Amino acid sequence: MTYHQMKYILLISFLFAISCSNNTKSKEVVQADKKPENLIAILDTIWRTEQRPITLRDSLMKIHGDESDLVKEQQAIYKRNHIINEQKVIAILDKYGWPTKEMAGEQGNFTICNVIQHSDNEVRIKYLPMMRKAVEEKKLEPRFLVRAEDRIATEKGELQIYGGQMKYYPETKSFNLWPVLDPKNIDKRRTAIGLDSIAIFLKNRFDFEWNLEEQIKRTAEFEKKKQK
Repeated sequence: MTYHQMKYILLISFLFAISCSNNTKSKEVVQADKKPENLIAILDTIWRTEQRPITLRDSLMKIHGDESDLVKEQQAIYKRNHIINEQKVIAILDKYGWPTKEMAGEQGNFTICNVIQHSDNEVRIKYLPMMRKAVEEKKLEPRFLVRAEDRIATEKGELQIYGGQMKYYPETKSFNLWPVLDPKNIDKRRTAIGLDSIAIFLKNRFDFEWNLEEQIKRTAEFEKKKQK
């Protein structure tokens, strides 16, 4: 083998090695591009920025009243954060569908539902079918779906089904349950999907006493007003 032949072979070997190296790096880049986002970290950030101003706002409201400047300040912070958080959640749902617990973490699904719950009814209605499917596939607990269903109903000015929504009534300066469809049978509906009785739920969640006769009366008054 001549010197020139040897030199040519070495040059070809060197170029081949570089080519293989570049191909390997290209594959690594492609794989890195396909690597899923860290949804757990994203959702943790969403939870903190969404919930902390709400918690602080509600605490300040108990001390200073709902017209306090401190309360209004936290409400403004929450609203700014929510616009960003809603965009992030919509991007996640549109890209991945409803994420599994492995993708979103223990807190993740609650965070997504929390942001949707705070959004306009248009957003809730859009993702309601996805939520229903997620419940069927055991990705989402029924209580989150129920919460959304009731919120959609109240925003439409309709009777809620499961009793998950409380409302502040300025005329009495107090919270009360938004009127419920057929109050006598509400526990049958709740039990059918695996929820506690309405009395237990309201006491644990809102420290509110369920009074069947009162709620029957309020539902009748609600329906009467709608007919006018």
